[in-house]
Amino acid sequence: MVHIPSPSRYLTMVYNYCGNSGLKLPAISLGLWHNFGGVDSFENAKEMILSAFDAGITHFDLANNYGPPPGSAEENFGKILAAHLKPYRDEIIVSTKAGYKMWEGPYGEWGSRKYMLSSLDQSLKRLKLDYVDIFYSHRPDPETPLEETMGALDQAVRQGKALYAGISNYKPDQTKRASEILRKLGTPCILHQPKYSMFERWVEPDLLAVLEKEGIGLIAFSPLAQGLLTDRYLKGIPDGSRASKAHGFLKKNDITPEKLVKIAALNELAKKRGQSLAQMAIAWLLKDKRVTSVLVGASSVGQLKTNLATLDKLDFTPYELQEIEEVLK
Repeated sequence: MVHIPSPSRYLTMVYNYCGNSGLKLPAISLGLWHNFGGVDSFENAKEMILSAFDAGITHFDLANNYGPPPGSAEENFGKILAAHLKPYRDEIIVSTKAGYKMWEGPYGEWGSRKYMLSSLDQSLKRLKLDYVDIFYSHRPDPETPLEETMGALDQAVRQGKALYAGISNYKPDQTKRASEILRKLGTPCILHQPKYSMFERWVEPDLLAVLEKEGIGLIAFSPLAQGLLTDRYLKGIPDGSRASKAHGFLKKNDITPEKLVKIAALNELAKKRGQSLAQMAIAWLLKDKRVTSVLVGASSVGQLKTNLATLDKLDFTPYELQEIEEVLK
């Protein structure tokens, strides 16, 4: 049954341009890295996606390998889009990526033209779409010329299978070269997706400076450090959390005593702001105008709505920022 979205869905969301492009993304985008795969509840995934759209989230971020099993997040999203949101396709930004291993043999991963374009064709079938809005190189390939990988992104756009090109996990020098190649080809890079959070600040200052100079937007993944920047781990590892799952990326040994001290201190600062720790962590990223959007994951509609409430308070005083820096040292 086709979903009837909220008529007020565009009234409260903030939308930012991707660098120098004409494309706007919501300040908070929904990432389907976790909780949307074949091992997860399809009904819960559907409710989160529909609720996100009702709240003005127009951007849904995927990759060929998201699941588990790999490919299942795209399949599930494709089913939900076709059954419930098909009339609203032109209001929705769908992104996917290729770079990590998807099938056996020499053409099943990395950055060759063969792999990139074959993977995109497979993604489109799983998504039940003619095109994606953004197609990323998910990681740089040390063995393939960058010209070839960027040429594949350019070809995908020229074939009409993608509208825009992006890169993810590229270092500053690689980003600069990739951007120069794509600009010469006539398909500028509009977006870079790095891991960025209070606990993962490698993008400062070099990558951010490159993105600003090249006119590329930044969309941060893992803004809550896989859930560490929430109140979930203040009293240990709860059942159902990412650290408790065998197939998760957050491991128990990531939660060190030193991290817990910082989490507790940040949690107190967030309380003083009238926010949850997760909300403060998201707002902290969005304070930088070079950050186009923050990718949030969610395990429930309630969690998603809590993250969306971040938009009620995005500003920081200089003193608040100084207090946060003292904790993060």
